[in-house]
Amino acid sequence: MNKIELENLASIRITEAEILLTANCYQGAYYLAGYALECTLKACIAKQVKEFDFPDKKLANDSYTHNLANLMFTAGLKQKLNEQEKQNEEFKLNWAIVIEWSEESRYKFAITKQEAHDLYIAITDNESGILPWLKKYL
Repeated sequence: MNKIELENLASIRITEAEILLTANCYQGAYYLAGYALECTLKACIAKQVKEFDFPDKKLANDSYTHNLANLMFTAGLKQKLNEQEKQNEEFKLNWAIVIEWSEESRYKFAITKQEAHDLYIAITDNESGILPWLKKYL
């Protein structure tokens, strides 16, 4: 996948998450919201790859993960994340919610309405959400 495809997939998945949340399908909403963020981080990583360059093996290997904290580091945004956390307490709280997500959530039955809602807001909030912040680095 390329950067544009990952961005498009992220947009589709966050829309699906919103639809599922509205339909009281909390497990799917939770999983897809986190997956949308994963795709956005991978788009940030893809931006680092130049056309016709031989791929850096470490970057490629580090990109094949679902761990959001590791993807943030691989995207080269860890320092900017730390700076944003210092500037915006709500953003810091949102990141704390977001890093609890994992791809294993697709197997969880016990995702509550509150958990799904909190994750969705932590990701999408225009003032302090992780996704609007990340889009500055695409």
